[in-house]
Amino acid sequence: MKHHPAPVSRVTVLSGGVGGARFTRGLLAYLESAGHRTDVTVIVNTGDDMWLHGVRVCPDLDTMMYTLGEGVEESQGWGRAGETATVATELRRYQLGWDWFTLGDRDLATHLARTELLRAGWPLSRVTARLCERCDIAPTILPMTDHEVETMVVMAGDGPADLRTVHFEEWWVRLRAAVPAERFVQTGVAHSVAAPGVLESIQSADVVLLPPSNPVVSIGTILGIPGIASALAATAAPVVGISPIIGGSAVRGMADACLQAIGVETSAEAVAHHYRAAFGILDGWLVDSIDHEAAGRVTARGLLTKAVPLWMSDLTTTQAMAQESLLLAEELRH
Repeated sequence: MKHHPAPVSRVTVLSGGVGGARFTRGLLAYLESAGHRTDVTVIVNTGDDMWLHGVRVCPDLDTMMYTLGEGVEESQGWGRAGETATVATELRRYQLGWDWFTLGDRDLATHLARTELLRAGWPLSRVTARLCERCDIAPTILPMTDHEVETMVVMAGDGPADLRTVHFEEWWVRLRAAVPAERFVQTGVAHSVAAPGVLESIQSADVVLLPPSNPVVSIGTILGIPGIASALAATAAPVVGISPIIGGSAVRGMADACLQAIGVETSAEAVAHHYRAAFGILDGWLVDSIDHEAAGRVTARGLLTKAVPLWMSDLTTTQAMAQESLLLAEELRH
Protein backbone atom coordinates (compact mmCIF):
# COMPACT_ATOMS: atom_id res chain seq x y z
CA MET A 1 0.00 0.00 0.00
CA LYS A 2 1.32 3.44 -0.90
CA HIS A 3 2.42 5.45 2.13
CA HIS A 4 1.11 8.87 3.02
CA PRO A 5 3.38 11.82 2.21
CA ALA A 6 4.69 13.78 5.17
CA PRO A 7 2.34 16.56 6.28
CA VAL A 8 2.89 19.99 4.78
CA SER A 9 1.69 23.28 6.20
CA ARG A 10 0.71 25.17 3.06
CA VAL A 11 -0.47 24.04 -0.37
CA THR A 12 -1.27 26.47 -3.19
CA VAL A 13 -3.39 25.37 -6.15
CA LEU A 14 -3.81 27.15 -9.50
CA SER A 15 -7.24 26.30 -10.83
CA GLY A 16 -9.66 26.81 -13.65
CA GLY A 17 -13.06 25.32 -14.34
CA VAL A 18 -14.53 21.95 -13.45
CA GLY A 19 -11.28 19.96 -13.49
CA GLY A 20 -9.57 22.31 -11.06
CA ALA A 21 -12.58 22.43 -8.74
CA ARG A 22 -13.00 18.66 -8.62
CA PHE A 23 -9.29 18.11 -8.05
CA THR A 24 -9.30 20.63 -5.19
CA ARG A 25 -12.25 18.85 -3.60
CA GLY A 26 -10.33 15.58 -3.82
CA LEU A 27 -7.22 17.21 -2.37
CA LEU A 28 -9.17 18.50 0.63
CA ALA A 29 -10.79 15.11 1.16
CA TYR A 30 -7.41 13.41 1.05
CA LEU A 31 -5.82 15.85 3.52
CA GLU A 32 -8.72 15.35 5.91
CA SER A 33 -8.60 11.55 5.63
CA ALA A 34 -4.84 11.59 6.28
CA GLY A 35 -5.27 13.85 9.30
CA HIS A 36 -3.13 16.62 7.82
CA ARG A 37 -3.83 20.14 9.10
CA THR A 38 -2.88 21.96 5.91
CA ASP A 39 -3.76 25.47 4.82
CA VAL A 40 -4.91 25.40 1.19
CA THR A 41 -5.05 28.48 -1.03
CA VAL A 42 -6.66 28.28 -4.46
CA ILE A 43 -5.80 30.87 -7.12
CA VAL A 44 -8.63 30.84 -9.66
CA ASN A 45 -8.71 31.89 -13.29
CA THR A 46 -10.95 34.90 -13.98
CA GLY A 47 -10.26 35.17 -17.71
CA ASP A 48 -13.68 33.63 -18.47
CA ASP A 49 -15.45 36.44 -16.60
CA MET A 50 -17.96 38.64 -18.40
CA TRP A 51 -20.83 41.08 -18.02
CA LEU A 52 -24.28 39.63 -18.79
CA HIS A 53 -27.69 41.12 -17.94
CA GLY A 54 -25.83 43.88 -16.15
CA VAL A 55 -24.17 41.55 -13.66
CA ARG A 56 -20.59 40.30 -13.36
CA VAL A 57 -20.37 36.57 -14.02
CA CYS A 58 -17.24 34.71 -12.83
CA PRO A 59 -17.68 31.10 -14.05
CA ASP A 60 -14.52 29.54 -12.59
CA LEU A 61 -14.80 31.27 -9.22
CA ASP A 62 -18.42 30.18 -8.94
CA THR A 63 -17.64 26.59 -9.97
CA MET A 64 -14.98 26.41 -7.26
CA MET A 65 -17.28 27.97 -4.67
CA TYR A 66 -20.23 25.69 -5.49
CA THR A 67 -18.07 22.55 -5.69
CA LEU A 68 -16.47 23.15 -2.31
CA GLY A 69 -19.47 24.76 -0.67
CA GLU A 70 -23.20 24.71 -1.17
CA GLY A 71 -23.52 22.08 -3.84
CA VAL A 72 -22.63 22.05 -7.50
CA GLU A 73 -24.77 20.32 -10.11
CA GLU A 74 -22.69 17.15 -10.30
CA SER A 75 -24.03 15.93 -13.63
CA GLN A 76 -22.46 18.89 -15.43
CA GLY A 77 -19.85 20.03 -12.93
CA TRP A 78 -20.98 23.65 -12.83
CA GLY A 79 -24.01 25.66 -11.71
CA ARG A 80 -26.13 25.10 -8.62
CA ALA A 81 -27.84 21.84 -7.75
CA GLY A 82 -31.63 22.03 -7.93
CA GLU A 83 -31.50 25.09 -10.16
CA THR A 84 -34.48 26.77 -11.84
CA ALA A 85 -34.55 29.23 -14.74
CA THR A 86 -37.60 31.45 -14.23
CA VAL A 87 -35.71 34.72 -14.69
CA ALA A 88 -33.92 33.50 -17.83
CA THR A 89 -37.23 32.39 -19.33
CA GLU A 90 -38.80 35.79 -18.69
CA LEU A 91 -35.80 37.61 -20.18
CA ARG A 92 -36.07 35.57 -23.36
CA ARG A 93 -39.65 36.75 -23.72
CA TYR A 94 -38.17 40.23 -23.90
CA GLN A 95 -35.70 38.92 -26.48
CA LEU A 96 -32.77 39.75 -24.21
CA GLY A 97 -29.68 37.80 -23.30
CA TRP A 98 -28.21 34.70 -24.92
CA ASP A 99 -30.32 31.60 -25.38
CA TRP A 100 -27.14 29.50 -25.23
CA PHE A 101 -25.98 30.81 -21.84
CA THR A 102 -28.57 30.49 -19.09
CA LEU A 103 -28.12 31.99 -15.64
CA GLY A 104 -30.12 29.96 -13.16
CA ASP A 105 -32.16 31.74 -10.52
CA ARG A 106 -29.97 30.72 -7.57
CA ASP A 107 -26.83 31.37 -9.58
CA LEU A 108 -28.15 34.80 -10.54
CA ALA A 109 -28.40 35.71 -6.86
CA THR A 110 -24.64 35.15 -6.57
CA HIS A 111 -23.98 37.41 -9.55
CA LEU A 112 -26.30 40.11 -8.21
CA ALA A 113 -24.54 40.04 -4.83
CA ARG A 114 -21.12 40.18 -6.50
CA THR A 115 -22.14 43.09 -8.72
CA GLU A 116 -23.63 45.10 -5.86
CA LEU A 117 -20.42 44.78 -3.88
CA LEU A 118 -18.21 45.56 -6.89
CA ARG A 119 -20.21 48.69 -7.61
CA ALA A 120 -19.83 49.68 -3.95
CA GLY A 121 -16.09 49.76 -4.59
CA TRP A 122 -15.05 46.38 -3.22
CA PRO A 123 -12.21 44.62 -5.10
CA LEU A 124 -13.04 41.19 -6.50
CA SER A 125 -10.79 39.44 -3.96
CA ARG A 126 -12.74 40.95 -1.05
CA VAL A 127 -16.05 40.20 -2.78
CA THR A 128 -15.00 36.57 -3.29
CA ALA A 129 -14.12 36.22 0.40
CA ARG A 130 -17.53 37.65 1.31
CA LEU A 131 -19.38 35.25 -1.00
CA CYS A 132 -17.43 32.28 0.39
CA GLU A 133 -18.43 33.14 3.96
CA ARG A 134 -21.97 31.78 3.62
CA CYS A 135 -20.67 28.52 2.13
CA ASP A 136 -18.32 27.67 5.03
CA ILE A 137 -15.45 26.97 2.64
CA ALA A 138 -12.20 25.94 4.35
CA PRO A 139 -9.59 26.92 1.74
CA THR A 140 -8.79 30.51 0.86
CA ILE A 141 -10.12 31.18 -2.65
CA LEU A 142 -8.44 34.04 -4.49
CA PRO A 143 -9.14 35.44 -7.95
CA MET A 144 -5.92 35.67 -9.96
CA THR A 145 -6.39 39.46 -10.13
CA ASP A 146 -8.79 42.18 -9.01
CA HIS A 147 -8.61 43.75 -12.47
CA GLU A 148 -11.13 42.88 -15.17
CA VAL A 149 -9.57 40.41 -17.60
CA GLU A 150 -11.60 38.77 -20.37
CA THR A 151 -10.48 36.17 -22.86
CA MET A 152 -11.43 36.89 -26.45
CA VAL A 153 -11.11 34.43 -29.32
CA VAL A 154 -10.06 35.58 -32.76
CA MET A 155 -11.61 32.95 -35.01
CA ALA A 156 -10.11 31.91 -38.30
CA GLY A 157 -12.10 32.22 -41.51
CA ASP A 158 -11.07 31.72 -45.13
CA GLY A 159 -8.68 34.63 -44.97
CA PRO A 160 -7.55 37.57 -42.82
CA ALA A 161 -10.59 39.62 -43.78
CA ASP A 162 -12.86 36.95 -42.34
CA LEU A 163 -11.37 36.95 -38.87
CA ARG A 164 -13.84 37.90 -36.17
CA THR A 165 -13.57 38.15 -32.42
CA VAL A 166 -15.98 36.71 -29.84
CA HIS A 167 -15.87 36.28 -26.09
CA PHE A 168 -14.36 32.96 -25.04
CA GLU A 169 -17.67 31.80 -23.55
CA GLU A 170 -19.41 32.20 -26.89
CA TRP A 171 -16.70 30.25 -28.68
CA TRP A 172 -16.69 27.57 -25.98
CA VAL A 173 -20.40 27.20 -25.14
CA ARG A 174 -22.30 28.26 -28.27
CA LEU A 175 -19.81 27.24 -30.95
CA ARG A 176 -18.32 24.32 -28.98
CA ALA A 177 -14.89 25.38 -30.29
CA ALA A 178 -15.90 24.02 -33.70
CA VAL A 179 -14.62 27.14 -35.47
CA PRO A 180 -10.79 27.09 -35.29
CA ALA A 181 -9.23 29.80 -33.15
CA GLU A 182 -6.60 31.98 -34.77
CA ARG A 183 -5.43 33.18 -31.36
CA PHE A 184 -6.57 34.10 -27.87
CA VAL A 185 -6.45 37.67 -26.61
CA GLN A 186 -6.67 38.38 -22.88
CA THR A 187 -7.92 41.95 -22.66
CA GLY A 188 -6.62 43.79 -19.63
CA VAL A 189 -4.06 41.16 -18.63
CA ALA A 190 -0.96 43.20 -19.50
CA HIS A 191 -1.95 46.01 -17.12
CA SER A 192 -3.26 43.79 -14.32
CA VAL A 193 -1.58 42.85 -11.07
CA ALA A 194 -1.95 39.74 -8.99
CA ALA A 195 -4.71 39.97 -6.39
CA PRO A 196 -3.66 40.47 -2.74
CA GLY A 197 -2.33 37.24 -1.30
CA VAL A 198 -1.65 35.54 -4.63
CA LEU A 199 2.11 36.05 -4.85
CA GLU A 200 2.50 35.55 -1.11
CA SER A 201 0.70 32.20 -1.28
CA ILE A 202 3.12 31.01 -3.95
CA GLN A 203 6.20 32.29 -2.16
CA SER A 204 5.24 30.76 1.20
CA ALA A 205 3.88 27.45 -0.10
CA ASP A 206 5.37 24.07 0.71
CA VAL A 207 3.84 22.65 -2.49
CA VAL A 208 2.25 24.28 -5.56
CA LEU A 209 -0.13 22.16 -7.62
CA LEU A 210 -1.42 22.67 -11.16
CA PRO A 211 -4.60 20.55 -11.49
CA PRO A 212 -5.78 19.06 -14.80
CA SER A 213 -7.26 22.38 -15.97
CA ASN A 214 -7.09 23.79 -19.48
CA PRO A 215 -3.39 24.66 -19.99
CA VAL A 216 -4.15 27.50 -22.40
CA VAL A 217 -7.20 29.46 -21.23
CA SER A 218 -7.23 28.50 -17.53
CA ILE A 219 -3.74 27.86 -16.16
CA GLY A 220 -2.19 29.78 -19.05
CA THR A 221 -4.30 32.84 -18.30
CA ILE A 222 -3.32 32.78 -14.62
CA LEU A 223 0.34 32.54 -15.62
CA GLY A 224 -0.15 35.54 -17.90
CA ILE A 225 -0.79 37.86 -14.95
CA PRO A 226 2.44 39.83 -14.47
CA GLY A 227 4.48 38.41 -11.61
CA ILE A 228 2.78 35.03 -11.19
CA ALA A 229 4.97 32.93 -13.49
CA SER A 230 8.13 34.53 -12.09
CA ALA A 231 6.91 33.83 -8.53
CA LEU A 232 6.39 30.19 -9.46
CA ALA A 233 9.84 30.00 -11.01
CA ALA A 234 11.41 31.51 -7.89
CA THR A 235 9.49 29.67 -5.16
CA ALA A 236 11.34 27.09 -3.10
CA ALA A 237 8.25 24.88 -3.21
CA PRO A 238 8.12 22.09 -5.77
CA VAL A 239 5.64 22.87 -8.54
CA VAL A 240 3.79 19.71 -9.58
CA GLY A 241 1.37 19.55 -12.50
CA ILE A 242 -1.27 16.97 -13.41
CA SER A 243 -1.79 16.36 -17.11
CA PRO A 244 -5.19 17.33 -18.55
CA ILE A 245 -4.40 15.12 -21.56
CA ILE A 246 -4.79 11.34 -21.40
CA GLY A 247 -3.82 9.14 -24.31
CA GLY A 248 -3.72 12.09 -26.70
CA SER A 249 -7.20 13.35 -25.83
CA ALA A 250 -8.47 16.10 -23.54
CA VAL A 251 -9.89 14.76 -20.29
CA ARG A 252 -12.73 17.29 -20.41
CA GLY A 253 -13.95 19.98 -22.75
CA MET A 254 -12.11 21.01 -25.86
CA ALA A 255 -8.59 21.71 -24.65
CA ASP A 256 -7.29 20.17 -27.87
CA ALA A 257 -8.78 23.07 -29.85
CA CYS A 258 -7.03 25.53 -27.53
CA LEU A 259 -3.70 23.72 -27.81
CA GLN A 260 -4.00 23.63 -31.58
CA ALA A 261 -4.46 27.41 -31.66
CA ILE A 262 -1.10 27.95 -29.92
CA GLY A 263 0.70 25.26 -31.89
CA VAL A 264 1.06 22.69 -29.09
CA GLU A 265 0.41 19.01 -29.72
CA THR A 266 -2.42 17.39 -27.75
CA SER A 267 -0.30 15.13 -25.60
CA ALA A 268 0.76 14.93 -21.96
CA GLU A 269 4.38 15.27 -23.02
CA ALA A 270 3.80 18.38 -25.13
CA VAL A 271 1.83 20.18 -22.42
CA ALA A 272 4.65 19.61 -19.91
CA HIS A 273 7.18 21.05 -22.35
CA HIS A 274 4.84 23.99 -23.03
CA TYR A 275 4.73 24.91 -19.33
CA ARG A 276 8.51 24.83 -19.18
CA ALA A 277 9.24 26.56 -22.49
CA ALA A 278 6.56 29.27 -22.30
CA PHE A 279 6.60 29.99 -18.56
CA GLY A 280 9.76 28.45 -17.10
CA ILE A 281 7.88 26.45 -14.47
CA LEU A 282 7.25 22.83 -13.43
CA ASP A 283 9.36 20.54 -11.27
CA GLY A 284 7.20 17.43 -11.40
CA TRP A 285 4.56 16.07 -13.77
CA LEU A 286 1.91 13.37 -13.40
CA VAL A 287 0.63 11.60 -16.50
CA ASP A 288 -1.94 8.86 -16.78
CA SER A 289 -0.85 5.22 -16.70
CA ILE A 290 -1.65 4.91 -20.40
CA ASP A 291 1.06 7.51 -21.09
CA HIS A 292 3.78 5.64 -19.17
CA GLU A 293 6.13 5.72 -22.16
CA ALA A 294 5.86 9.52 -22.29
CA ALA A 295 6.74 9.64 -18.59
CA GLY A 296 10.13 8.13 -19.32
CA ARG A 297 10.83 10.56 -22.15
CA VAL A 298 9.85 13.60 -20.10
CA THR A 299 11.95 12.47 -17.14
CA ALA A 300 14.91 11.96 -19.48
CA ARG A 301 14.62 15.62 -20.42
CA GLY A 302 14.99 16.72 -16.80
CA LEU A 303 11.39 16.82 -15.50
CA LEU A 304 10.57 14.13 -12.93
CA THR A 305 7.43 12.43 -14.24
CA LYS A 306 5.29 9.60 -12.86
CA ALA A 307 2.53 7.62 -14.56
CA VAL A 308 -0.51 7.03 -12.33
CA PRO A 309 -4.30 6.72 -12.87
CA LEU A 310 -5.68 10.20 -13.59
CA TRP A 311 -9.37 9.73 -14.38
CA MET A 312 -11.37 11.68 -11.78
CA SER A 313 -14.27 9.26 -11.97
CA ASP A 314 -15.25 9.71 -8.32
CA LEU A 315 -14.03 11.29 -5.09
CA THR A 316 -11.96 8.24 -4.12
CA THR A 317 -9.95 8.25 -7.35
CA THR A 318 -9.49 12.01 -7.11
CA GLN A 319 -8.17 11.66 -3.56
CA ALA A 320 -5.66 9.13 -4.88
CA MET A 321 -4.54 11.62 -7.55
CA ALA A 322 -4.03 14.28 -4.91
CA GLN A 323 -2.02 11.83 -2.81
CA GLU A 324 0.18 11.00 -5.81
CA SER A 325 0.83 14.68 -6.49
CA LEU A 326 1.92 15.25 -2.88
CA LEU A 327 4.11 12.12 -2.96
CA LEU A 328 5.84 13.43 -6.09
CA ALA A 329 6.35 16.80 -4.39
CA GLU A 330 7.86 15.01 -1.38
CA GLU A 331 10.25 13.15 -3.68
CA LEU A 332 11.28 16.42 -5.27
CA ARG A 333 11.97 18.02 -1.88
CA HIS A 334 14.39 15.22 -1.09
